[in-house]
Amino acid sequence: MIVRSRLLPAALLALAATFASAQGNVAAPPQDSRIAGIISQLGRTRIPVDAAISPDGTFVAWSLANQYGTELHLTGIAPDGAAQDGAWDRIISPDTISNIDNLSASKCSSQSPAWSPDGKRLAFLSECTPTGEPSHQAQIFVWTLATNQVRSVTQAKGLLRDPAWSPDGMSIGYLYVQNATRVASALAAEKPPSGVIGEDGVEVQRVAVVDVAHAGTWMVTPPKLYVYEFDWAPNSKELAYIAAPAPGENNWWVAQLYTQPYLFGGPAGSVNTAAATTAHSILDPSKVEGTLHGMQIAVPRWSPDGKQIAFIGGIMSDQGSTGGDIYLMPSAGGSPKNITPDRKASPAWFTWIGDDSLGVAEISGGSSHLFSYDIASGQESSEYNLTLPDSVGDGRLEMSVSLARSGNLALIRSSFEHPPEVWSGPLAHLQQLTHLNDSLKPSWGKSESMTWTNEGFNVQGWLLYPADYDPAKKYPMITMVHGGPSAAAMPRWPGVGYGGVPFSALGYFVFMPNPRGSFGQGEAFTRANVKDLGYGDLRDVLAGLDVLEKKLPIDPKREGLTGWSYGGFATMFTVTQTNRFRAAVAGAGISDWQSYYGENSIDQWMIPFFGKSVYDDPAIYAKSSAINYIKNAKTPTLVVVGDRDGECPAPQSFEFWHALKAEGVPTQLVVYPDEGHRFVSYDHRRDVLERALAWFEAYMPTAK
Repeated sequence: MIVRSRLLPAALLALAATFASAQGNVAAPPQDSRIAGIISQLGRTRIPVDAAISPDGTFVAWSLANQYGTELHLTGIAPDGAAQDGAWDRIISPDTISNIDNLSASKCSSQSPAWSPDGKRLAFLSECTPTGEPSHQAQIFVWTLATNQVRSVTQAKGLLRDPAWSPDGMSIGYLYVQNATRVASALAAEKPPSGVIGEDGVEVQRVAVVDVAHAGTWMVTPPKLYVYEFDWAPNSKELAYIAAPAPGENNWWVAQLYTQPYLFGGPAGSVNTAAATTAHSILDPSKVEGTLHGMQIAVPRWSPDGKQIAFIGGIMSDQGSTGGDIYLMPSAGGSPKNITPDRKASPAWFTWIGDDSLGVAEISGGSSHLFSYDIASGQESSEYNLTLPDSVGDGRLEMSVSLARSGNLALIRSSFEHPPEVWSGPLAHLQQLTHLNDSLKPSWGKSESMTWTNEGFNVQGWLLYPADYDPAKKYPMITMVHGGPSAAAMPRWPGVGYGGVPFSALGYFVFMPNPRGSFGQGEAFTRANVKDLGYGDLRDVLAGLDVLEKKLPIDPKREGLTGWSYGGFATMFTVTQTNRFRAAVAGAGISDWQSYYGENSIDQWMIPFFGKSVYDDPAIYAKSSAINYIKNAKTPTLVVVGDRDGECPAPQSFEFWHALKAEGVPTQLVVYPDEGHRFVSYDHRRDVLERALAWFEAYMPTAK
């Protein structure tokens, strides 16, 4: 589940601190040379992010993660999307602009490239300085192709992200948290609670705009609205954005669509402040009728003529985990229209490619589907249409594509078989642009997309075979439930983090189902577990297991279960509903929805999934709470969590661990200090994986 912050009661805070300080006394996982080898292989993966193709399709800018952060590369490409003959790769940074023969690491971080509309300049974020030393404060820099020079255009003090040029090329808008004290993300570690909760220290993300010629900067959006995404109008005089009152981490689920004027006031670099602070809500999902009522909205995009705004609407677990239907409404306000009704897939990103057509990327049955969509006819193009058994995006959570005027595109692809690389070219003839990971080969088994039916639903999931698979042998299997629940298990090359691939390399079948509640089968399927968390989706998973057991040499006495976030909840809940699994690992889970409602500071997310607040309908929350069925639990369960997790608070893991111990069920709780929902420390990520592998080996071992 991608959910957010919490407030730890004082007693639990003290207990968490005591436990964290005692971690050195917790038995380390048994050392296994196979595990060390797998982790070493995963650690060698070079990860590109942020691929952006220039408007004329001659360059692709992309970032490469390294030990210091990210470095920004620029690669020249031929019309077919391949690297140019005698291809050069250039690092763009405030401290160096150089042609290089080998990819070398900068000692400071640059990322988030954004091309100017004419393709002659490239904006990016960087913490670098002309001396090459990191400043620990990102600024927006602009590189000019003609002069090969870089200059800073901001003097910010806070957190910047998502720079975007105005269509006239005069300004750059960006999201900005002034004087930020932490990353503006629910996945980041929470600040320790202190002061007046919900009032003191509230940080607001706004749209700021810098005049590129004169480097003058203005905070454009209202000071009390937290902005999540924005888009420039074609005339460069208006903005559209999705926002909600602060605190932003709580209110994304009730965010509205706003427009407001932005008027550049002349060569001296002034702005019409009265117009700039006039925000107009043109859509409040809580007040509309039909399928969008009470749902979440994302990816606002102006039409080329400025008369309409399109966006994605649907039930979503968190910002960034996007999926739903595409809606269209007048930019002046009016009723939204669903232009992809009853679609059996989940659009996650789109852009306008003409006055009446969209380029769309969606999750379709656990794969990535890219296509053009004619709005009037509601039909896909037969020519611009490609399904890939890959993950497609910017290398992070979001699905996205960068499109040139010619129709050529750039994107980052990875799968279970192929490490992440930048690809570019026409959709029908994509070419691999980078070769960062050519030496890496999977040490795990083959992958297969599985489909089955249950209770009238068509369900899909991914299966990894054991490495060196022999059909004459019996193998253990681990089921890994994804987070969300509004998300999907997708084919993706693993990093050093918690996932299913390493288990395959050690000789397990790994089953990654997309049960009801997941993206990929349409909005009705995604909403099918509303008010039913843990029940229908579990039946879908068990039905898939039944199919696999009949088809493959799986040992039913060696089946394990694991998951993180919503998958952690699913693990906790499942072991109280069935004893089918012989071992389990619950990462950052939720054991008691009733206490969780009072512990977190993001109660807004729960209403779409439960229908009412816990105070109005406590029974619906109790129905899905694992703690209420703890007497049924017999499965040995390892529980892991970060002590500053703002999405799935640590007290939920304490509560489940305590209950299992009281019932005499083998269990262990490991709390990781200074970690949020997404672990940052390499050592902690490695430790979680090692402990989980050791736990399953202890209770359902593979043959060595």
